[in-house]
Amino acid sequence: MTGAAAGRDLSGLRLALFTDTFAPQLNGVTRTLERLVQAIEARGGAVQVHTVADPGAVEEPQVRRWESTSFWAYPQLRIALPSRRQVLQAVAEWEPTLIHATTPFGVGLAGRHAARTLGVPLVTSYHTSFADYLRHYHLQALDAVAWPYLRWFHNSGQRTFAPSGAVADELRAHRFESVRIWGRGLDPLRFHPRFRTDVMRAAMGAGTRDLVVAYVGRLAPEKGVRVAMAAMQRVMRDRPHVRFAVAGDGPDELTCRKLAPAGTWFAGALHGEALSSFYASADILVFPSTTETFGNVVLEAMGAGVPVVAPDAGATLELASRESGALFRGGDSGSLASAVESLLDDPARRRAMSDAGLRIAAARSWDAIWDGLFGEYLALSASGDGRAMARVA
Repeated sequence: MTGAAAGRDLSGLRLALFTDTFAPQLNGVTRTLERLVQAIEARGGAVQVHTVADPGAVEEPQVRRWESTSFWAYPQLRIALPSRRQVLQAVAEWEPTLIHATTPFGVGLAGRHAARTLGVPLVTSYHTSFADYLRHYHLQALDAVAWPYLRWFHNSGQRTFAPSGAVADELRAHRFESVRIWGRGLDPLRFHPRFRTDVMRAAMGAGTRDLVVAYVGRLAPEKGVRVAMAAMQRVMRDRPHVRFAVAGDGPDELTCRKLAPAGTWFAGALHGEALSSFYASADILVFPSTTETFGNVVLEAMGAGVPVVAPDAGATLELASRESGALFRGGDSGSLASAVESLLDDPARRRAMSDAGLRIAAARSWDAIWDGLFGEYLALSASGDGRAMARVA
């Protein structure tokens, strides 16, 4: 096998994947999970996805969607409370060898219950810094119960997969057990400097002598986009040759549009080659979030040869460095503005950072990452006792 199908043979694996976020929702988790499904199927395994119903979803035979409603604090996300009996029936009929719950809410809880009731090995993965998000959505009152609840949920499985070493260390500090790292890779066919085009730069408002600063990601308070808007107001005040382009949508979009410098281009959510071109056609990418568990955007920008300005703390430091970009004090718009300005004024430094980022991105092989994760999958699948699978009527 070569390319996407290289690596471990998964012909005996039947994975039931439980997640409260999946396509057509667009975020780092959904993109990772879509790639996970594709990788398993390419290696001969089978996946049944349990997730929320979504008005924009396309019917797929391997995806079971449960009735859902919009989450009041974030309308783009949906929540579901599926019937435990119906979930048990569906899982028992499908006979998985492993259950993977990626979110600790309605659908993820249903997956946990099914695994424990049916005797199927359970793994979980930690994708989102929920404790940090509470503060951004003014739910600090829940902070005292967040970590105990997350620990209870994740410790009920045989493994908890963390996306980075920094997150793994944080989870272990909060007494999470059996933590393993499931990193992230990059598809060089999607993120590469060759996607830079004059057409995209024209859409960004850039002429031949202009420089484009870009942002890619959800427009949400926890992503630090307001910090980015304040920083770019300062950067563009005395630099008429600088353009600011934003790709993404979210609950903070109207506020971002009000705070953005005049002439900012809001491209909306981009997919496929349009997203590839957006990255590669920029000259600098700003990444203001301090709540990331990995930072897919940072790696994608590096693959496109674009220097990144990222915060000086958190999981993104495992990717971003002073070699491949510029660091700023997280949450400080003045520090972010200074870091952007220093790159705008130094083309030689930008070229050196672009080269360094490309080297880092080239070392992130998805095949190696999948081999590690799927090795864990197969070992745990073989250990399952399969009890009670036929006793759910």
